[in-house]
Amino acid sequence: MQRINVAEVAPQAYQAVLGLEKYVRANVGHTVLELVKLRASMLNGCAFCVDMHSRDALAAGESDRRLFAVAAWREAPFFDERERTALALTDAVTRLGEHGVPDDVWDAAAKVWPEKELADLLMAIATINVWNRIAVTCRTELPAEA
Repeated sequence: MQRINVAEVAPQAYQAVLGLEKYVRANVGHTVLELVKLRASMLNGCAFCVDMHSRDALAAGESDRRLFAVAAWREAPFFDERERTALALTDAVTRLGEHGVPDDVWDAAAKVWPEKELADLLMAIATINVWNRIAVTCRTELPAEA
């Protein structure tokens, strides 16, 4: 059962996070954005967001096969270099440990993503992590029907 609806209880805070969401939607390519959202949501165990972003990606034409492979992206041959570096950065930022994002992960991303695009990608990863933490903590319920 859902604990709290942040949008109702703290609408200004919710709108601030929504502002980040609108920014990343306008500045990060849809395919990469959905892959990043799906991967972070998987790592964070956010059923609501896994459901939403997999449905959004399918509706936008993404293949089932690639979406299923996001769970094992390192071994799957379906992702190009930019997608792989975005997924690696997503893993590192989402699992942010004591030593932060490893240099090799950052350097690989910086090699294929221009600085502004890399900054926008980082904002996308940070934003989905905020949404995941809100949804998991609040126990946001999945819609009854897709």
